[in-house]
Amino acid sequence: MIVISNPTEIVNEHQIIQALFEEGLELFHIRKPDASEEELRFYINAIDPKYHSKLVLHQQHHLVEEFQLERLHFTEKVRRSIPDDFQKPVPFLSTSVHTIVDFNFLSERYDAAFISPIYPSISKVDYKPTQNLLEQTKERTNWKTKWIALGGISAENIAATLTEGFDDVALLGSIWNSTNPIKNFKKCQKIVHTYLP
Repeated sequence: MIVISNPTEIVNEHQIIQALFEEGLELFHIRKPDASEEELRFYINAIDPKYHSKLVLHQQHHLVEEFQLERLHFTEKVRRSIPDDFQKPVPFLSTSVHTIVDFNFLSERYDAAFISPIYPSISKVDYKPTQNLLEQTKERTNWKTKWIALGGISAENIAATLTEGFDDVALLGSIWNSTNPIKNFKKCQKIVHTYLP
């Protein structure tokens, strides 16, 4: 199970991140689209270095060298601008897609891909599916890239999502919009562990 940072700052954010890792968080995606390089550097520095191997950086990609990170995420826009002969700069590379067709045509260099929104978003107003992405899992032909559900994922729909054929789920609003992020994380984690090895 994956957690994505809130795009804007949250009260006690780093204490929550630390607690999530202590509860067994596998991957934490740092997505701060409006953060400067210096702000992002400060953000990473505030995370215990023993968890840096679990961080996935969404922007300011050059910071992977400075912090010896091993994971990057490319937005759809960035991915579309990359030449065909591009060499993967890190061991783990993920991206975002919005259709099963785009997912099926991903290069083997992508280890994982978010597809969204699966359900109406918890964190973004009026961001909801325009197609049934759950139904589209039947059209999957790409088995080399992990298929990760994003958008409106909560304890109430994780089971249904995973039984439809997704390899994993990513949480954003159900963590950061929660009055008790850690309790909600543990509840979701328990459901995920029932369906995934």
